[in-house]
Amino acid sequence: MTIGFEVLARDGKARRGRLTTAHGEVDTPVFMPLATTGTVKAMTPEGVAATSARIVLGNTYHLMLRPGADRIYALGGLHRFMNWPYAILTDSGGFQVMSLAARRTITETGVTFRSHLDGSLYQLTPERSVEIQHQLGADVTMALDECTLYQSSREAVASSTELTMRWAERSRRAFVERAGHGVFGIVQGGVHPDLRLRATERLIDIGFDGYAVGGLAVGEGQATMFAVLDVTVPALPNDRPRYLMGVGKPADLVGAVLRGIDMFDCVLPTRSGRTAQAFTARGTVNLRNARHADDPAPLDPECRCPACTGYSRAYLHHLCRSGEILGSMLLTAHNLRYYADLMAAMRAAIEAGSLADFAAAFESSQ
Repeated sequence: MTIGFEVLARDGKARRGRLTTAHGEVDTPVFMPLATTGTVKAMTPEGVAATSARIVLGNTYHLMLRPGADRIYALGGLHRFMNWPYAILTDSGGFQVMSLAARRTITETGVTFRSHLDGSLYQLTPERSVEIQHQLGADVTMALDECTLYQSSREAVASSTELTMRWAERSRRAFVERAGHGVFGIVQGGVHPDLRLRATERLIDIGFDGYAVGGLAVGEGQATMFAVLDVTVPALPNDRPRYLMGVGKPADLVGAVLRGIDMFDCVLPTRSGRTAQAFTARGTVNLRNARHADDPAPLDPECRCPACTGYSRAYLHHLCRSGEILGSMLLTAHNLRYYADLMAAMRAAIEAGSLADFAAAFESSQ
């Protein structure tokens, strides 16, 4: 058996589910913090777990370059290497490779590229990407795909999508079945409904443990992203998890859950934590603003994180203006707790059949 997925409740198109992996259960809808290089920036693994996160995302591209998949494998796999006992999903590295532009060449075989670290030459094929993710010990492996730019022509997107589907078939064949581990295919197709539906049909024919929607949040805007989801998500299997890659802002998450998405990842909460931005129940707060300098109130009185229960806005403002590492640590922990609480609230609303009311209240509070 591979990974398991069960839908426990529904509210409209939204689902409350549970993903079962080799490293424990993950309640969905879920947000996955980024542990791109084997660490969630400015956080300890224990701190990440304290936010209630039970799955994080690692990245094939970055880990294959440094410290190397062979080294991580020899040291017992990524879970042991980074001291994370819960589930890990690994991105295939495709998006990072594609962003190298002049440093890479794409062929039917795969992608040849030069490392952004030292210029060394590498080749990443669907088979090699899956092999690396196996060495890392990922609970969820992602098929290698090509993500086109938002400005790409329809012809370029169509050609790229067909290549991604051929790579998906090779990725699926390369995946080694084992208990508690699974492989997801990635739906590409830009903003073109027919290409999205064609890719979805092909991926279902191949047969994956879960299905991701890629190639969004790349400049198309929220309305267009939601329109793509409105076309794509209903065509995906009801008994498999659905993962929207690289998304996003809190409002994006709420809208995507309403449309049936189960899993998310994004750099936003951790990056914002390092740049003095905090997400709260009443919107985003910039702790660098001078108005916080004498404020003894907590950042968010409704939050249970260490930043909100132990420190004032004035102190957080001081840390951020002084460039102290503790400021990044506290705000990152807060943002990850905010995202985790948002997902937990949506899970509860789905169970209660009140997600539409929750979404309306959320929108009015921002």
